[in-house]
Amino acid sequence: MTIIEEYIQSCHEKQKPHLIQMYHLCKEELPSAKEKISWGMPTFYGPKNIIHFYGHKNHMGVYPGSECVKAFETELKNHYQFSKGAIQFPYEKPLPIELLKRICAYCLENNR
Repeated sequence: MTIIEEYIQSCHEKQKPHLIQMYHLCKEELPSAKEKISWGMPTFYGPKNIIHFYGHKNHMGVYPGSECVKAFETELKNHYQFSKGAIQFPYEKPLPIELLKRICAYCLENNR
């Protein structure tokens, strides 16, 4: 079991589906990235941090960095809460897989 899988197993049951999906999506979209826990969050990196995610009480936070959030702001605007470097994905909504794949690709290309 990886350190990120251990993190996910320690989370609340309602958080796990989103976290598991995000973990597998990152593994698929960032195949050469390494995994770690950084600032308490699952992180894919190599050599710099590429993307982080975290299970909050009512949403999964994805932390792709401020440039990425700005690049996707138009798509995020009417659907998700976001701030300078974070996007919130509520557990009661399905994850936008295609959007997250494009976010991962952006982060990989720009390597934060």
